[in-house]
Amino acid sequence: MSTAREQQKDSLRVSAARREGWPARLSRYVARRSRLLGLAILIGFLAGLANRFLFDAAAERDMANSLRSGLHGVGIALTVWMVQAFFAVGARSEVGAALRRLPLAAEVLIRSIVMALAVVVVGVLLQFVLYADSSGRHGISAEWLRNRLPEIVALSLGLSLVVNAVAETIRLIGRPMLASVLLGAYHRPAREQLIVMFLDLAGSTRLAEEMGELKVHDLLTRFFFDIDEPISDHGGAVHAYVGDEAIVAWPLADDPSANARALTCFFAMEEKIARLKPDYERAFGVAPRFRAGLHAGAVIVSECGDAKRQLAFFGDTMNVAARLCEECKAANRRLIVSADMLRQAAVPSDIKVGETVSLALRGRNQPIEAHAVERRAPHADEGRS
Repeated sequence: MSTAREQQKDSLRVSAARREGWPARLSRYVARRSRLLGLAILIGFLAGLANRFLFDAAAERDMANSLRSGLHGVGIALTVWMVQAFFAVGARSEVGAALRRLPLAAEVLIRSIVMALAVVVVGVLLQFVLYADSSGRHGISAEWLRNRLPEIVALSLGLSLVVNAVAETIRLIGRPMLASVLLGAYHRPAREQLIVMFLDLAGSTRLAEEMGELKVHDLLTRFFFDIDEPISDHGGAVHAYVGDEAIVAWPLADDPSANARALTCFFAMEEKIARLKPDYERAFGVAPRFRAGLHAGAVIVSECGDAKRQLAFFGDTMNVAARLCEECKAANRRLIVSADMLRQAAVPSDIKVGETVSLALRGRNQPIEAHAVERRAPHADEGRS
């Protein structure tokens, strides 16, 4: 029964991915990770140079061979990066859906084998191209095939296992938690300026009564999966899923246009769910509706726990964002944003900010000023053009 539900959810994700198209998803992935791509190129070049100076004879450490080794390393690094991009962008494809149905260990092994094969093929091709000379000889000799190729295969598989294990660890616990474990960034509480969004699925209790808890859980899982992409596209990071809520955070920047990403993210999520409405209605009989509260300010971030470590967010900012989300239900609004957050954001022209309202929030002595925020309706003449 659970397998059938997983297959149903995966087929819906695949259909949504097909409508959007591979090039668009790949371009967004590259844009979001351009710094990581540059870092991979640099590491690849330095690793190639290190390999030349550590393992080759002194007579072969001239400038030309060093440059070849650096380019060889860049090619390998780009291959690893592109394979990772293929799996990330293809998460909503049929291949990605099939991989997700496997146990995690099997998924990591398959990814590693594919990556290792790609690295070996590219490595051999680069050996052929980079070490060819004017006489037509190339760098692939019988001795190279006998001695170096097995080493390359073993190293490629080992590297691929490490890369995929790290990637899955990051996906499971998040980059901030991994950084805290490795570097001790949050072993002691730290105060950070963040924009925090509490997002809540509307009517989840009623849906559970009508559909059953398992069916609603499938709806929630699908919903959280679908909104992850617009959250990432707008620079946000999911801090936690709590029942039918998601907590999303952005760094509070000095640039008001950067802070506006939290606003535009909400409407990007709405647009995506609207596009997927037919799929949701076929699978669940209803499309999810959601609401959110947004606030900005100081948040205490600290690593807590022992057997199960996680990053915890504390402070008034968290309380206010949560209460603004609750206020959405009472006021029948989709998005309520604090005046403190709006003062630090460049509100786009297509977003309408309502009048200032002073709210007395539960758990807080002082009222807070807030605004209902919504997307402006397009003008009639724009619709005809």
